[in-house]
Amino acid sequence: MDPGNGTNDSPHPNDVCRRQTPARSTVAILQSNYIPWKGYFDLIRRVDEFILYDEVQYTRRDWRNRNRIKAAAGVQWLTIPVEVSGRYDQKISETLVADASWASRHWKTLQHSYRRAPAFDLVAPHLERFYNGATAPRLAEINEALIRIVCELLGISTHIRQSSEFALDAEDATDRLVAICREAGATTYLSGPAARAYLDEAKFAAGGVEVAWMSYDG
Repeated sequence: MDPGNGTNDSPHPNDVCRRQTPARSTVAILQSNYIPWKGYFDLIRRVDEFILYDEVQYTRRDWRNRNRIKAAAGVQWLTIPVEVSGRYDQKISETLVADASWASRHWKTLQHSYRRAPAFDLVAPHLERFYNGATAPRLAEINEALIRIVCELLGISTHIRQSSEFALDAEDATDRLVAICREAGATTYLSGPAARAYLDEAKFAAGGVEVAWMSYDG
């Protein structure tokens, strides 16, 4: 008690409890994709921090640099051409764009296919901004830029980081994920359901990180 002003500087018991209770934080760690599907953004929305796991091997004929759209003549692929010859072990973060004119072609195709779709006029300025500015030399930079724009459109404020910001010294894949979670201060790791087949939950538990599973039902 301060006799001078009559105030009590002692902390309230509830304040002490709040300070002593560790903050809980959930992270998700996924490779970047080109035009990810809606479930990708649902997962981002559910976590406190989303980490783009682009310090792993680039996989050919995958979603890293291509996706499908519904065009007038049916399904059509949009593919960002990348340099792969002789680069069999390159990481996603190291993958270079092979032809800078891809962006204008993709934007023209999207305009032609969707210009009469509901709400196209609402999203078109944002997509045009992306494609006109998609001059980065690396695939990972392009994917991240588009992911951030879509998050902005969807009102998703999750903090997004690159895996290159973390120490990735562990050889084992699960050990690397656990290390990222611990370095990020995460208490929960939200994983996609496909990882149930290979994810070692015991290693997460040993590292003090709980594993939660994303469900895309509905």
